[in-house]
Amino acid sequence: MILIQPPLLAAEIPSQLKALHVLNRLGFGPRPGDVERVNAMGVENYIHQQLFPETLAEPPQLTEKLNELSTYSLGFDELSQEYGPPPKVNGIRPDPEMVKEQRKKSQIIVREAIQARLMLAIESPRQLQEIMVDFWYNHFNVYDQKGLDHLWVGDYERQAIRPYVLGHFRDLLEATARHPAMLFYLDNWENVDPNTFMRRQGKISRGLNENYARELMELHTLGVNGGYTQDDVITLARILTGWGFRGRLKGNDEISYDFYFNDRRHDNTDKVFLGQSIRGDGQQEVEGALDILARSPATAKHLCFQLAQYFVADHPDPALVEQLAQVFESTDGDIRAVLQALFASSQFWDEKNYNSKFKTPYQYLISIVRASGEEVTNYRPLMGMLQQLGQPLYGCLTPDGYKNTQEAWLNGDGMLRRINFATALGFGRININDDQFPIPYDDLMAVFDHQLSVSTQEAIQKAPARLRAVLVLGSPEMMKR
Repeated sequence: MILIQPPLLAAEIPSQLKALHVLNRLGFGPRPGDVERVNAMGVENYIHQQLFPETLAEPPQLTEKLNELSTYSLGFDELSQEYGPPPKVNGIRPDPEMVKEQRKKSQIIVREAIQARLMLAIESPRQLQEIMVDFWYNHFNVYDQKGLDHLWVGDYERQAIRPYVLGHFRDLLEATARHPAMLFYLDNWENVDPNTFMRRQGKISRGLNENYARELMELHTLGVNGGYTQDDVITLARILTGWGFRGRLKGNDEISYDFYFNDRRHDNTDKVFLGQSIRGDGQQEVEGALDILARSPATAKHLCFQLAQYFVADHPDPALVEQLAQVFESTDGDIRAVLQALFASSQFWDEKNYNSKFKTPYQYLISIVRASGEEVTNYRPLMGMLQQLGQPLYGCLTPDGYKNTQEAWLNGDGMLRRINFATALGFGRININDDQFPIPYDDLMAVFDHQLSVSTQEAIQKAPARLRAVLVLGSPEMMKR
């Protein structure tokens, strides 16, 4: 267990900014009263509390709102049966209009998954947990509009990502590797031993599909410079043959889906993967390959670079990455232990890294809604704004997910759209609830007066009173964390 030490080098960050720093980095920014609360309990105690979210009760009203979402608690099997495409009946394809209506009906699934994510990010006291859901979903990205994945992305986040965000990486890796959403998105369900013929949907399916094997190494574990070769990609694809899911007809109008290892599609020969021998042993081969990948020093460095980039700086100190990688290896990939070390590091508290990370559209949107103190009852404007800003939840087409660096998001069009949204929110023109009142300037300044630069404060004071809250929400400082 890595103990959090008092951040002695944090003197470089003025003491009045420490609470704001952890609220911005370990979460989506403060709500009214949060800075005072963190100062009262102590920054170190707040960090410890966030690292153990199970000690924080979710507000009953948040739990009640989540329970009102009709699809949020359904598993991928139930979602598939209720909202999936109609199956053939006696070999006859379903009517096209029926297929179209079923697809339209299923749109509620992604909409409610997005709403649940936004609810939790805005209202949950478990802010670090929500930050890590954002981080790990991007790391193990699945695109919601690829075929059946529109049915499964919400369950994928809830079952394969959320329970493991602060646990051991190996468990997270396997949970994503087993979920049909990932297996469909990266095509491993079509991965077949080249020497095996399988009949599927009236066609003969034959051959390896390397998509998942490649991304499993390049993105999920070792990294692009992780020391693997094309032969390793092919070998891992052979190991992963038969690792997929199945759809089973239940009656005449329901299909049940679940994870399934099909030994008949698997290459059962012995293999050498990343220099290690793996005996042809069916499903256990995949388990062995995941062990090798999760415990590789290259994986430790790749993941720790990404964590340091997310929490500290776009170009993190290599010494910090190395330190975190050592913790990762010594704790068998304990994510919580790595974060404890990161939050205790001098680099995390270095003044040059304070308010230096440019917010992604998602982070910015959540942060200004939280800062406003407004209750959200209508999430459609937030969903629409994320679409306009280029970061719709579950909408990243490519498997590398959304970037979290300034280079990716700082551009003229994006800034103009942010300012327009801040203006509408500040004036109470965004229909996120029934109140639609302007945001009180004094309430915002109670939270952010220390964060705003002298020049920003002077500009705000010179502006008409009705514009001041808008200028705080759209200030350069609010664009960063």
